[in-house]
Amino acid sequence: MRKEIDARGQACPKPVIMTKNELDNMDKGIVVTIVDNEVAVGNVSKLANSLGYEFEVDKKKEDEYHITIVKGDAIKEAEEVKEVKEADLDNLVIVISSNTMGKGSEELGKILMKSFMYTLTETKPYPKAILFYNSGVHLTCEGSEVVEDLKKLETEGVEIISCGTCLDYYELKDKLQVGEVSNMYTIYEKMKNASNTVNIG
Repeated sequence: MRKEIDARGQACPKPVIMTKNELDNMDKGIVVTIVDNEVAVGNVSKLANSLGYEFEVDKKKEDEYHITIVKGDAIKEAEEVKEVKEADLDNLVIVISSNTMGKGSEELGKILMKSFMYTLTETKPYPKAILFYNSGVHLTCEGSEVVEDLKKLETEGVEIISCGTCLDYYELKDKLQVGEVSNMYTIYEKMKNASNTVNIG
């Protein structure tokens, strides 16, 4: 089986997600991803390497690169690592304390957060829960650009939990659009019982 993906003009992380989805949908075969910049080349190549698949990059012209990935029998060690990571992700809790991602430009931080949420919706296994506190609760409320992504994750069984004290502080409780309102005790319990916790903010 041979699949070709034209990911030119697609912003990060879409070339990686598009490639991974095709690889996940085949037992063995070849995926050729076409991208138009070296950053995308590096990201897709890292994906192939992390999965243990052979790949090669062919620069066709200045803004066209073909990354050919061969999926056969993945390296045994890579598969074992992947199984362990997926087991950890079965009880992954993501904690979000800000409506932007990282420090620096607020505009860039919002773009990164939107990209992060989209990536979550396209990558399995999903986390068990996403906890929002402080200004992070803005993401679950009216006006948020990621509400639809969060609703999709909730439909898939991901718990979406917002701190009630934080909603009250920002006067947002009546503007909540997705998930449930909870308290710091519940947030602590979710974090304590998780096998893996990722903090974003």
